[in-house]
Amino acid sequence: MAGRLDGKVALITGAASGIGLGTVELFLEEGAKVVAADMQDAKGAQLEARFEGRLAYVHCDVTVEADLEKAVKTAVTKFGGLDILFNNAGSGGTMATAEEITAEAWDKVFALLVRAPVIATRLAIPHMLKRGGGSVINTASIAGTEAGWGPLAYSTAKAAVIQLTRATAAEISPKGIRVNAICPGLIATSIFGASLGMPREVADQMAALIAEAAPTMQPIHLAGQPRHIADAALFFASDQSAFVTGTHLIVDGGITVGPRHAWDENSASPLLAAMGVDPDQARAMREAMKG
Repeated sequence: MAGRLDGKVALITGAASGIGLGTVELFLEEGAKVVAADMQDAKGAQLEARFEGRLAYVHCDVTVEADLEKAVKTAVTKFGGLDILFNNAGSGGTMATAEEITAEAWDKVFALLVRAPVIATRLAIPHMLKRGGGSVINTASIAGTEAGWGPLAYSTAKAAVIQLTRATAAEISPKGIRVNAICPGLIATSIFGASLGMPREVADQMAALIAEAAPTMQPIHLAGQPRHIADAALFFASDQSAFVTGTHLIVDGGITVGPRHAWDENSASPLLAAMGVDPDQARAMREAMKG
């Protein structure tokens, strides 16, 4: 049975763990050749050994343009071209508030989360055009859609990624290159622990705690996993999304559909609570209204 990415070459940044790794595995299952770009060299070497001949690992700090150039060049020299770019590398960055943020900390977050996708896309475009078109996928976040899901700089940068996706699509989709973004919700990866300054090993362990807690925080009672985001990336990378560009897909288990009382009958409405109505009384009112 043919894979949905047969004959395609993909470059994935932040590919050695979390969402990137889940996407690497799925894209390979679907027939793609993959360039895995990351800074975790030991994990990258393991990937090359595991998928010998189908995956090339490149040490890549996406804030360094020369590293991005090397990653794109590897796709061309190793596998003959480039069809898919998944700008996925990222971290939570500084936790500083509006009263604390420094120019240096702000610039560091934007270099990683916004400038890197811009430069990687610019480098990828000519190679995609040689192949007749392609797909650029950016990792945004629910933090870019509303306040409360991430620190100031991260949230603002992810909002910028959503607009970057629209603006880039407007420019290059007429040439055959689609550009879309994915907004993950609570996904069990090491990004949360890493954002708190934890060592990588500890941050990886923290992902298990997130997986345990997340199902209680959203209407879909599942732990968000890298594979859930990889499935969305596959949609955008494949011909199934041939008529889709310039949009962002929220993949969050419903956590942003509304406040908790909208989907959890055991949670009191703030309005009713202000009127002195407790959750039990609210349930009784709902049952009475059904009759």
